[in-house]
Amino acid sequence: MQNFLIPANSKKSKLIFGFFTVKDLIIFGVGAIVTMFMLLIFNSNSITQVLLMCMPLMISLFLVMPVPYYHNVMTLIENVLSYYSSNNPREYTWKGWCVKDVYGKNRE
Repeated sequence: MQNFLIPANSKKSKLIFGFFTVKDLIIFGVGAIVTMFMLLIFNSNSITQVLLMCMPLMISLFLVMPVPYYHNVMTLIENVLSYYSSNNPREYTWKGWCVKDVYGKNRE
């Protein structure tokens, strides 16, 4: 019996607190600072105004939130935008072991 030791996530050790890059912390910090200044400068009497002033913090928190199979929501949005905005169309052909290769030597 062979036992292998494979780290679950070896890139996690390169991240700050195991989740964030420097870019993520800058985005979150800017959102938090803008929100704090807005809360200190403007006098608000309603919950709607307070929620609107907290929008920079909520947006930055949403962008740096971890997502499965991606680093965070911002990385997912960047990948989706780059996929749909590329000029060359992508064509993926199936070359599996259970289907005859239509473009290869087994063409009928």
